[in-house]
Amino acid sequence: MITKETAIATASEDQARIGDDNGHEIDVAGFDFMNLPDDFVPEAYRYFAALRAASPIHRNSDGSFVLTRYDDLVTAYRDPSVWSSDKKIDFKPKFGDSPLYEHHTTSLVFRDPPDQTRIRKLLQAAFTRKALVSLEPRIHALVDGYLDEFEERREMEVVSDLSFKLPVEVVCDMLGVPSSDRILIRDWALLILGALEPVLTDAEFKAGCKAVEDFKAYLRDRIRERKANPEGRIEGEILSALIDAEEDGENLTELELLHQCIFLLNAGHETSTNMISHGVHEMLRHPDQIEKLRADPTLVDSAVEEILRFQAPIQVNNRRAIQDTELSGMQMPAGSIVHLMIGAANHDATQFPEPEKFDIARRPNRHLSFGLGVHICAGNSLARIEGKIVFGKLFARFPTLRLESPARLSSRIRFREVTELHVAI
Repeated sequence: MITKETAIATASEDQARIGDDNGHEIDVAGFDFMNLPDDFVPEAYRYFAALRAASPIHRNSDGSFVLTRYDDLVTAYRDPSVWSSDKKIDFKPKFGDSPLYEHHTTSLVFRDPPDQTRIRKLLQAAFTRKALVSLEPRIHALVDGYLDEFEERREMEVVSDLSFKLPVEVVCDMLGVPSSDRILIRDWALLILGALEPVLTDAEFKAGCKAVEDFKAYLRDRIRERKANPEGRIEGEILSALIDAEEDGENLTELELLHQCIFLLNAGHETSTNMISHGVHEMLRHPDQIEKLRADPTLVDSAVEEILRFQAPIQVNNRRAIQDTELSGMQMPAGSIVHLMIGAANHDATQFPEPEKFDIARRPNRHLSFGLGVHICAGNSLARIEGKIVFGKLFARFPTLRLESPARLSSRIRFREVTELHVAI
């Protein structure tokens, strides 16, 4: 007998293989997030569509579940009393008592209230409307400088020359870190965030641990400099604010201070970098949308939202049920782990009509690329400002901009990362 729970968790035999218009088939029944097929990254949205149709709450070999429907992700995001972000249990088998375990269980994103609320409150002052408005002239100047260089060279590798440089410069300014150190930060970030991938090699684990230790040593030097030279502090600088919080006894330990800084430096550029890279690529793949933007520059705000929806920079979040619960009629015992497939939810036709159509005028556009609820990305407004300025300037200034080659994607699963994108005038 097939129960309701079995039907939703496992594809039936006639749904086990889903085909598309090109004759490709997806083996839905055999899909396993812990052992993904080689073509998963380039074909992710085909897999998501097949899972939504045949197995929207899909059980993996390790007992965890992949969620691909918009409404199911919203349910998990909105109830932290049931769906926990704390990763102490989940990361212990993977990381042991390592620097990676220390970082990923101390940083804001993997904490639950009330700790998450306490730490987020300390960081939130850097992302007020007033603080962000004060950053805009700096962002405009940086983008203009990058585009001046592009105009002179007539060609650009978007990631290294624009999409990585801008967010790192901005977040380095906010944290009071010299921009000359941005390459160090990029390398450490890739190793630390890369450790969150579903499968981790021994070499990747060791490199990630070393990156955490190197990052902490670097930040300790910066903190000593700030404490020794308090007159050099800049108003609104996050690092100084966190140091003040530690010194004022606002329940921020030195370890928390270090790991929140690492988290901000990592997360502060990852989403924006991927958003800008994908945005340039998708706009150039859809020249009609560029013409639409040029005809009506006010569409730049909705263009940013559509880019975020169409190619979610972060593809996967995770939650653990801390009590017995139900999701779309399926009973889930306490301890159940769910993988929230943001890219899949953002292409759910029940929420987004014609989800595979890239339309910069799409409204409403309630995508989940920044999460939802208490863990919504603290820097979402900053990322939107960066995107608005980049896309508004780039496509207005260079009407003959063209792709030299398609974007090259990383093999990373959690982040949809463009590693290389060449464009020219």
